[in-house]
Amino acid sequence: MQLLSELIFWCFVVLTVGSAIVVVFHSRVIYSVFALLFTLFGVAALYVYLAADFLAASQLLIYVGGILTLIIFGVFLTSKVMSLNIAEQSHQRWLAVIPIVLVGAGLLMLILTTPWEIKISAVRPTTQELGQLLLTDYLVSFEAASILLLSALIGAMRLARFFRTED
Repeated sequence: MQLLSELIFWCFVVLTVGSAIVVVFHSRVIYSVFALLFTLFGVAALYVYLAADFLAASQLLIYVGGILTLIIFGVFLTSKVMSLNIAEQSHQRWLAVIPIVLVGAGLLMLILTTPWEIKISAVRPTTQELGQLLLTDYLVSFEAASILLLSALIGAMRLARFFRTED
């Protein structure tokens, strides 16, 4: 049973990383969007393996169900995606090597120094505990985040009205 569980885990890891590579390196936008679907689904499956059921459900509902659908409709409704002349050449690619090496070295150091042996005695649903924390200990920060998101939404609508061009 443990071997089957580990095999399924590694299948989801390969699905997530492989489709993320397709998102980054594919030249057609629509293929990148559909690869993003598999990437987000793989991340949700990895959340299930981390016993984070609320995060997995949120990942599926918000990102896969909502945002990805909007991206797909945006790509389909944009008629001039193929006729745009976008420069594909970058003259300063070597500058990107510095942060890539630094982040890669940091991640490698983190992977090698982390004690990975974790024993979970009983996995229980996290939604009740998360709800209790949001409505007791973290109530002020939860409400501050909601006010910040509301003000960002109002600001985005105001900017959209300001920059709207009449035909």
